[in-house]
Amino acid sequence: MLITPGELLKNIDIPADLRKLKPEQLLQVTQELRDFIIDNVSVFGGHFGASLGVVELTTALHYVFNTPDDRIVWDVGHQAYGHKILTGRRDLFHTNRLYKGISGFPKRKESEYDTFGVGHSSTSISAALGMAIASKQKGENDRQHVAIIGDGAMTAGLAFEGMNHAGVSDTNLLIILNDNCMSIDPNVGALKEYLTDISTSRWYNGFRDNVWKILGKFNKIGRFQQIAGKIEQMVKGALLKNSNLFESLNLRYFGPIDGHDIHHLVSVMEDLKKIPGPKLLHCITVKGKGYELAEKDQTKWHAPGLFDKITGEIHKKIYTVPQPAKYQDVFGETLLELAKENPKIMGITPAMPSGSSLNIMMKEMPERAIDVGIAEQHAVTVSAGLATEGMTVFCNIYSSFMQRAYDQVVHDVCIQELPVVFCLDRGGFAGADGPTHHGAYDIAYMRCIPNMMVFSPMNEVELRNILYTVSLDEFKQYKSAISIRYPRGEGVIPDWRKPFEKIEIGKGKKIKDGEDIAILTIGHIGNYAVEACSHLTKEGIDVAHYDMRFAKPLDVEMLKEIAQKFDKIITIEDACLQGGFGSAVLEWLSDNDYHIQVKRLGMKDEIYEHGTQMELHKEAGFAPENIIKEVKKMMLVKV
Repeated sequence: MLITPGELLKNIDIPADLRKLKPEQLLQVTQELRDFIIDNVSVFGGHFGASLGVVELTTALHYVFNTPDDRIVWDVGHQAYGHKILTGRRDLFHTNRLYKGISGFPKRKESEYDTFGVGHSSTSISAALGMAIASKQKGENDRQHVAIIGDGAMTAGLAFEGMNHAGVSDTNLLIILNDNCMSIDPNVGALKEYLTDISTSRWYNGFRDNVWKILGKFNKIGRFQQIAGKIEQMVKGALLKNSNLFESLNLRYFGPIDGHDIHHLVSVMEDLKKIPGPKLLHCITVKGKGYELAEKDQTKWHAPGLFDKITGEIHKKIYTVPQPAKYQDVFGETLLELAKENPKIMGITPAMPSGSSLNIMMKEMPERAIDVGIAEQHAVTVSAGLATEGMTVFCNIYSSFMQRAYDQVVHDVCIQELPVVFCLDRGGFAGADGPTHHGAYDIAYMRCIPNMMVFSPMNEVELRNILYTVSLDEFKQYKSAISIRYPRGEGVIPDWRKPFEKIEIGKGKKIKDGEDIAILTIGHIGNYAVEACSHLTKEGIDVAHYDMRFAKPLDVEMLKEIAQKFDKIITIEDACLQGGFGSAVLEWLSDNDYHIQVKRLGMKDEIYEHGTQMELHKEAGFAPENIIKEVKKMMLVKV
């Protein structure tokens, strides 16, 4: 079912069409755009609240600025649906986040209006600044550059680094702070308190507005512009103790203004275009604006799935039998259970308590489960600091976000032999979020670091047991950190709450004996091998299956057994092949002079786009049917 756009929206194929409209028509455009987003997401799914919150802002940007010649850079990209609809992808929007459809995030090769590919937070200021510097160097002095960043993303160090540089750059850069006091989870930290002070100070806002009204009559006279600026600074200094945060970085600060007043937004942006140099416009918005339920419960409606737009009922599958739990919930429930028995256990996450299920522990033990905000580097180093004092630290980060703190893992954790436990959620293909969120590289980038173990559970019970194992004081004797990676989504065992059993470090597990060929797997993907082995047995092919569990340290005794018995091996991993688990097996075989035919299945050296996990597993070549096919090829059996 395709969604029909409104009367004005159906004629806006590119922003130039939008700019042909009269200012009084913009309110209708915003309503039609908001309705179109609601209608599409309710039927086809996707992120929701963030784009609704910037409908007016998006419309104003493309109305005022000469895009694509003027550069607009979105941060993260959850909020860019309106941008996509206005920039030539309206009729493709129903394919958003679907396999072979348009991306859920801005993407350079998808549109000239997507000036910078995003997905991780806090990159917009630095990227837009780079564009602005390039324009200056090329003599393109009239080109405007706009970075739109949320208050949650503003907490990251990268955003401050970008602002610090922007303040001395003398470039045409406008930073728009989209302040909705919300990221995926409620924003935390001192910056949040600071922004709240600015946006809610009744005296400051009232007095400022009066000053602007008076001096606005004289705004074309230079002397009065100077007076206005001085009075503005005096007002801020008198009424807001810390109001000079942005000015201290040499950014001219404007606002806060209502981010849902389309006419005021257009007026202010028109004025800011004429003001040279780096500046910041502070807009107050409401995440989920225009859909009451999304406004009231912003976390739930960040990406709700399919829903009835009239009743607000979120469609969920109805099962007649118990279903496996999500890996993240097994982590969250188990960590709370362990923390109740072990007072040394602490949980750390960078702004993803609900996404990682650390919120389960946070609810009962807020002093021992900490959200540090969008600050992955800080999350790792504060974990290291806790570990130096004997705490048992579980640092829970998405695999693809862990990439942002790699130096801290090496320098602050592993060189110092600190036993930090890294729980990497979303290991492997993440699904519809696409390449910026696929956890493709963690096995490879963790395996090469001294004093780092790498483990991946095949099911929920193994995850539960490894969490128990590393929570014991005896684990600290290894003087090693450990990376525990598990996928997005459900496991395979509904009844996973088993009594704890200690896992022997560096030991794998034989799942099935066999005589013809050996399959070595790591992680949840081993369940695909179980399915493939069952099928192959029926065809008379006797396959052995080993769940290696550890990519580092490898189970050397098990590898010796395999190498002495089989001349054909298949390794399987939901991760990159270069430097990954299969590479570890090849290295060991080569170092120990075993000459065995090995086929590695996993992510090839390419960027995989978005789709369901199964669609991507098939594309990468390690879905059950792919495994069956590869076994037959190695056995020289006709496929």
